[in-house]
Amino acid sequence: MQISSRFTLAVHILVCIDTFKDNYKITSDFLASSTNVNPVIIRKILGQLKVAGIAEVARGSGGASIAKPLNEISFLDIYHAVDCIDSKGLFNFHENPNVKCPVGQNIHLIMDDKLERIQSAMEKELASITLEDIRKDIENLL
Repeated sequence: MQISSRFTLAVHILVCIDTFKDNYKITSDFLASSTNVNPVIIRKILGQLKVAGIAEVARGSGGASIAKPLNEISFLDIYHAVDCIDSKGLFNFHENPNVKCPVGQNIHLIMDDKLERIQSAMEKELASITLEDIRKDIENLL
């Protein structure tokens, strides 16, 4: 199990936008220089953040900005915006266990609710952290 790197890239992008907004035009090339990721990937993530109402992106070389206050953007918002998991949930459970095996025929019954509780706990923690928290941490290091 691993969450897509789009989540950490999205956080990195948003922190860069906030940190450098007063001194630089925030383009995908600018963000790519900080993330060491291709600008095409940056533009895709910015597009996802825009659809979610987290970022604003001006066409051409207009640059990117954050659409709402940092304390109103949680990690959970970002996580959902960049589609870190598919619609089935965090855990990708094998679909066809052997029903002739006593473990195989019961594994979903035994595990599904536990996996849902784990995902719920993780999402609750993601909801408790905002971009404002990260901005403060960055500020303390600079």
